[in-house]
Amino acid sequence: MTYPNYQKLTEKIQEPAEENAQLREENAQLREENAQLKRRLAYYENPNTPPSRRMYPSKKHKNCTRRFPGRPKGHKGKTRPQPKPDVVKVPELKKNCAHCGALLGEPQYVSHRIVEEISNPQPKQVIDFLEFTWKCKACKAYTSSRHPDCPPEGRIGKNALIQTTLMKFEDRLPIEKVAEVLDKRHGLQVTPATVLDITRRVSEWLRPDYEAIKERIRGAKVVYADETGEKVDGVKHWLWVFTTETETLYAIRRSRGKKVLEEILGDGFGGVIVCDGWKPYPNFTNRIQRDWAHMLREVDWLAENFEEAKPLGLALHKLYEDLKASLLGDPPPEERARLKLEAMERLSYWLNKQYRSVEVEKFIEKVQNGFEHWFTFVVTLGVEPTNNRAERALKEPVVQRKIIGTFRNGKGTRIYEVITTLLATWEQRGLNPSQKMAESLTTAWAKS
Repeated sequence: MTYPNYQKLTEKIQEPAEENAQLREENAQLREENAQLKRRLAYYENPNTPPSRRMYPSKKHKNCTRRFPGRPKGHKGKTRPQPKPDVVKVPELKKNCAHCGALLGEPQYVSHRIVEEISNPQPKQVIDFLEFTWKCKACKAYTSSRHPDCPPEGRIGKNALIQTTLMKFEDRLPIEKVAEVLDKRHGLQVTPATVLDITRRVSEWLRPDYEAIKERIRGAKVVYADETGEKVDGVKHWLWVFTTETETLYAIRRSRGKKVLEEILGDGFGGVIVCDGWKPYPNFTNRIQRDWAHMLREVDWLAENFEEAKPLGLALHKLYEDLKASLLGDPPPEERARLKLEAMERLSYWLNKQYRSVEVEKFIEKVQNGFEHWFTFVVTLGVEPTNNRAERALKEPVVQRKIIGTFRNGKGTRIYEVITTLLATWEQRGLNPSQKMAESLTTAWAKS
């Protein structure tokens, strides 16, 4: 028996099945696109992303509809202190009244208006440095005498060398702009290539100071280290920073691995390194303090996105604050050891709890991997619990990176690491960079 509507019924049955298959395929594609977008967003929005690379602005101030609320209520303003005058300028003494022409005599009132002024740009000065040479009659050797302000190379004087270098690395001017400023302000005409060569010469003369800073960092009891990406001729490199209370050293290397630590700090380094959880650090030494600021920032992000992470975040913050408060009175070593054991027990309690979300479990695993390194600051004097020193030291290079974009070659990286190292170190010590650079150049020229 045949049914006339059988074929139509079969087609109607097949239509939902085909539509279902199509929807499944589209659903799979959308899921894949969604996963890709989440991965891309995670690059910009996660607890490890620095503020400079985030896609969205920071949270607004509480109870404020504007992003920048201005000064809070009750804030006392501050007026710049009035300086003592270096020069007194006297106006013309009037003899007659401007209205009736009567004689005025001596002025009855004198007022003072203290004004701060800058001098006009000074034109360049061309100096002829004489250099004497003697030939010894006894041994036939030559002895020469050169003025300490005379550079052993080139036609650019000491002040011009210093100001050119500071404009490039302190004022962040591109080399083309440095050349323009030298011409406009001082009538010194140089090409951008000459500006680059000036910084090259200065960096070579300052290289001994750079090496001396490296030696002092190698002997430091505590070193704060971090690294950030740089490009050299478009190729990914790493800018490393090593800083103490009085020195900061920068090094640009292709590697982000252990061999850079061995090169800069040396095989015999016996101090403590304060750092993040990057693997080369524990592979280099066991004397490590992990960065609490990094951990707390990450757990705060988890607490905002996962309910089960909120108690964990509160507990870690409480543990951190309790440890800082306990160390304020500089307790003796035995008390510090007791505080460390107690803190390790408190941390273990929260790490051994069961968590459902994959993200929280990954965080717990990272904390457990560096478990022995979270409390070095408790038992070791002079060690800070965070790596804020190194992160602050990277702020200026990050700004420079946005301006430069990429280094052209290895010569540029060598110039950069020497000069930025010395400028950062002098700033840490509260020293005048112009004066210190002049002293260093004079010392280097005396040895040439």
